Amino acid sequence: MIASGEKTIELRLNDEKRRLINVGDEITFINTEDNRKTLKTEIVNIYKYKSFKELYADLPLLKCGYTKEDISNAKPEDMIEYYSEEQQKKYGVLGIEIKVIS
Repeated sequence: MIASGEKTIELRLNDEKRRLINVGDEITFINTEDNRKTLKTEIVNIYKYKSFKELYADLPLLKCGYTKEDISNAKPEDMIEYYSEEQQKKYGVLGIEIKVIS
């Protein structure tokens, strides 16, 4: 979805590693099924929130990896699969807006 331009916002925890990123930085995504396939992106904006509940209420979820078919079922609790509520409270969360550069 990132390669096609459908997904332009990556959702992450605002942990120590992500606190080091800035607009203009490059992020390389590696295909987990074939690590020879990579996608280089540039950060164009960073949206900071206390929780995914706040993020989901503010950002366009179709740009966050949801499709038209599953958008009606999208909920902040979907992210608990990746980040616990305790982690969200401790660090906060990010929407990292990116554009593909190669």
